[in-house]
Amino acid sequence: MRIESRAPTRIDLAGGTLDIWPLYLFHPGALTVNCAITRYASCVVETQSGRGPVQESIRLVSQDTRRQETFPSLAALERARTYRLPLLAHLVRFFRPRLGLTLTTDSEAPAGAGIGGSSAMAVAICAALDRLTGAALRLEDWIHISRDAEAIVIRAPTGTQDHYPSAFGGASAIHLEPGGERREEVGCDLDELQRRLVLCYTGKPRKHGINNWEVFERHIRGDRRIWRNLARITDVARRLFVALNRNHWEETGRLIREEWEFRRRNLPTISTPMVDRIIAASQRQGALAGKVCGAGGGGCVALLIDPAARVRVEAAVLAAGGELLPHGIDREGVRIRVGMKRRFEEP
Repeated sequence: MRIESRAPTRIDLAGGTLDIWPLYLFHPGALTVNCAITRYASCVVETQSGRGPVQESIRLVSQDTRRQETFPSLAALERARTYRLPLLAHLVRFFRPRLGLTLTTDSEAPAGAGIGGSSAMAVAICAALDRLTGAALRLEDWIHISRDAEAIVIRAPTGTQDHYPSAFGGASAIHLEPGGERREEVGCDLDELQRRLVLCYTGKPRKHGINNWEVFERHIRGDRRIWRNLARITDVARRLFVALNRNHWEETGRLIREEWEFRRRNLPTISTPMVDRIIAASQRQGALAGKVCGAGGGGCVALLIDPAARVRVEAAVLAAGGELLPHGIDREGVRIRVGMKRRFEEP
């Protein structure tokens, strides 16, 4: 049997970090706003028929990182204390397939890009293993399993906002409420949003979770500056959700600029000279706003632009040392293909 899956990565527009429990409980009305993009994480699961040691083995392969490891059985994988591919291994441990398999992953997100590549990968793996094992879990279950597997791997708290665009696609507001989060689709013109986004890579990977963990720790310890900044980010994210729903692009740009200013005040490591250079150069050429993707410290920069300024903005990004990452808005979320089917289908 051969099962393929793919899940989109995302651009976060406002409200990141607040999705880490329990930070949002201290900021009533907290939400994050993001959109799924057509740069995918993919997974292929292949099983072999028959019996014997080869048919029981678990082989994990990451094509983009060029790493792999093999275990003689599921029991051997579960006994192992360390893994070369820990995210893959922990998700296999959760679903506990009864057949031996080869699980191969690949990603169109650069290393440390900050666009939710590991979250998209986890959702894609959940989709494939769910289909293989017949677990029949919900998309929301995959989101929570993925979040928890990532927390185990990085040994730090993680949020859920990265996983929703991977699961559902489109543009989303993730309302962060006591008792759990809920997704609300953003009612903006997705074609117009697509025309207005530019994504670039700074060439410097970010360290996953480092900035978020420090902000989290300082907030919990009562740092009033962090507390005030996240309160302001909460307010900005709510207003940005309204502006997007109304397709008010100038206001959306102004709010992204405002959110970025509050966010970069949290820690000096959230921005970098390269990030600042790309944003400043792009705004001189017609970009309405720019912000780092994810927790910051490198990775990708997202820009909201006037479509008429795209050529000038993209030239400014290149001149500032950035690498353009072409993309569109993904409308579908995670998809699965079984056997030799040509098209991906809904999970």
